[in-house]
Amino acid sequence: MINEMKKDRFVLSAFILAIGISVAGWFVYSGIEKMASKDRAVLVKGLSTRDVQADYVVWPLEFAVRGNDISALYTDLARIEQTARAFFVERGFSDSEMSRGNISIDDNWSGYYERRPEYHYTLRTSLIISTKDVERVVANLGCQSELLKKGVILQSYDWNTDFQYNSLTNLKPEMVQEATKNARQVAQKFAEDAQCRLGSIQHASQGQFTVESDNNQPWVKHVRVVTTVSYYLR
Repeated sequence: MINEMKKDRFVLSAFILAIGISVAGWFVYSGIEKMASKDRAVLVKGLSTRDVQADYVVWPLEFAVRGNDISALYTDLARIEQTARAFFVERGFSDSEMSRGNISIDDNWSGYYERRPEYHYTLRTSLIISTKDVERVVANLGCQSELLKKGVILQSYDWNTDFQYNSLTNLKPEMVQEATKNARQVAQKFAEDAQCRLGSIQHASQGQFTVESDNNQPWVKHVRVVTTVSYYLR
């Protein structure tokens, strides 16, 4: 009788031990499987672009006078500036949008001992138009011929006209959202091809925004951002 009781206790203990080992093994297997699934991820990029109009422009218009009497040249320079200002006021620009640049003086005889140039001095300055009215500036970029009729020779260089876009902050949330959405679509397609399910985001980084001018129309800006997102695969 005692031996049978000992035998039953031994069997029960072995049974409980076997269950414990099985349960522990299941937890170990489950943990390993979860760790393995967490290590499976896909790294994708999402793009968002916009073409926008510049919202501010700095337009320098340069002019110069040549002669031998500096006082007379200053008078001529002031006259030309006033003529140019009046011209652009007629074109719809306000006087507050215009400012005069620094005056520079070139001594054309410096370094010459023979055959000096006809004019001793060249005085240069600029009329700078700074405005949010970009469309008005674009419409007047070719106005030099009209100013020639008034006796004013202005020099305007496309490379020196600064078209700016200062509203990027307003675009950022929408573009980041779009780029992230595009990245998820790419990741979803990858998951489907790999016959697995797309999980949550492992990590993400917002790329740097770039703003570039159009080669032919510098007042048109190309805005671009690329986001990099890593998704878990299940």
